[in-house]
Amino acid sequence: MQYEIIDSHCHLDFPKFSRDRGETIERARQEGIIAMINSGVDYSTNIASLELAKKYDFIHATLGLNPQMVPDASDEKISQILSQIERNIDRAVGVGEAGLDFHYCETESGRQRQIEVFRQVIDIARKYNKTLVIHGREAEDIALKLSHDLDTVVFHCYGGSLETMREIVDAGHFVSVPTLVCFSEHHRSIAKHLPLDNMLIETDSPYLSPRKGRNEPAFVADSVPQIAALKGIDASEVAISTVRNTRRVFGI
Repeated sequence: MQYEIIDSHCHLDFPKFSRDRGETIERARQEGIIAMINSGVDYSTNIASLELAKKYDFIHATLGLNPQMVPDASDEKISQILSQIERNIDRAVGVGEAGLDFHYCETESGRQRQIEVFRQVIDIARKYNKTLVIHGREAEDIALKLSHDLDTVVFHCYGGSLETMREIVDAGHFVSVPTLVCFSEHHRSIAKHLPLDNMLIETDSPYLSPRKGRNEPAFVADSVPQIAALKGIDASEVAISTVRNTRRVFGI
């Protein structure tokens, strides 16, 4: 049985979709994906995300600044992206992805710079009352402390601890379960213990495919029966809840 689903985080503007972007979007629609949130990560992908949202009324853009670029980026480059986000804020359904990624950044100076820039992104989300989409990796607890007081926060592709996940839920925020739930025991545990009222689902495509090769928005459908089985509920309940949550989070 097919049900309506939303892919709450993807990167359709990335080069891996250059050859068949239109066909990829059409496949998602045929699979019952009624909306897609395309997330910018820097200046050029923010522009591309806005262009996709302009072209397709069921694709919505968030404008971001990926933490992985922050330690080596000049102040000028960071300011340029932050200004771009503010200038286009009315065309975006959220701010992000942005946050902290300590996995590859092991220097204290690099990590502090990520925190400093993330604070500026949080300020934009607060100023314009926009949902903040967090990229948190091996720093989820710090990202939560910094963003705790915002009205609406989504921890995208969450892979942190169950303890921090419960703190996110207690703060009234949301956790997005990636297609990793199809094969990762840790993500299966997260999905099992995450309340449906706080759950979104995503592909993060072109990454994290539950099938061989490139991931794409249509494959978010693979997650729904997996999550349903973990929770002992009907798949349609997972689909309905996550669609409702995503609409509420992004105002779509």
